[in-house]
Amino acid sequence: MSQRAIIAVDLQNFYLSSGQMPLTGIDAAVANAARVIAAARQRNEPVIHVRHELPADSPLFVPEDKANDIIDEVSPIAGETVIVKHFPSSFRETSLQSALASQGIDRLVIVGAMSHMCVEATTRAAADIGGYALTVVHDACATRDLEFDGVVVPASHVHAASMAALAFGYANVLSTDQWLAEG
Repeated sequence: MSQRAIIAVDLQNFYLSSGQMPLTGIDAAVANAARVIAAARQRNEPVIHVRHELPADSPLFVPEDKANDIIDEVSPIAGETVIVKHFPSSFRETSLQSALASQGIDRLVIVGAMSHMCVEATTRAAADIGGYALTVVHDACATRDLEFDGVVVPASHVHAASMAALAFGYANVLSTDQWLAEG
């Protein structure tokens, strides 16, 4: 029987408007991720939280720093798995794949931050290593402006390009309302 899980990637205080690296649209993304997570919990679907950490001498994602905590609105409840990662992909050198396999998970719904980094890396890895059926809830993800060769690329364009790439060959990309309506 097919089993689905929600993967909440890096929804950490670090990315809030008060954090060290605020993301464009993070408040709306967190609100939508909370809706997805709440629906999954009502359906008794597993919710797996992924938290990024780097070594203590790094200026970012430091263990034991409150900025590194998962945002309250989407924080884990008793019994939910929390995976700690050290790379953009939630699968690289973590127990995520074995946690999914142990529960018979073959479908993933991905929400989180940042669209162009860890959400994209996790989605691509899930397709490549696990062969999972994938959905990315685009408005439950957020990113930031980037710069390349002196050109600032607005967050909305970065996000759209990431979602377009994932929709092209990796995942079904839906809004929160579309995902909730599909059940």
